[in-house]
Amino acid sequence: MCSCQQHAKPATETAAPASNAVAFQVEDMTCGHCAGRIKAAIESRLPGTSVTADPDSKRVSVLGSADHEAIKAAVTAAGYTPGL
Repeated sequence: MCSCQQHAKPATETAAPASNAVAFQVEDMTCGHCAGRIKAAIESRLPGTSVTADPDSKRVSVLGSADHEAIKAAVTAAGYTPGL
């Protein structure tokens, strides 16, 4: 988990979640580096998903999978706490 300020850049993907996306909060996502780690963790565990992560709103959305347990496991394995 990253809580440093040196990575304090906005995430590259901050689009609003689609209506059929799984969306949740990750309160310990503090910067763009964190967002990138979460995005990569979900996409590697659930190929074919589209993930957006916004550290400013602490919101993550996943399009292409409604498997909450797999998403939660990916975020937890990356060192963060999903609010799922």
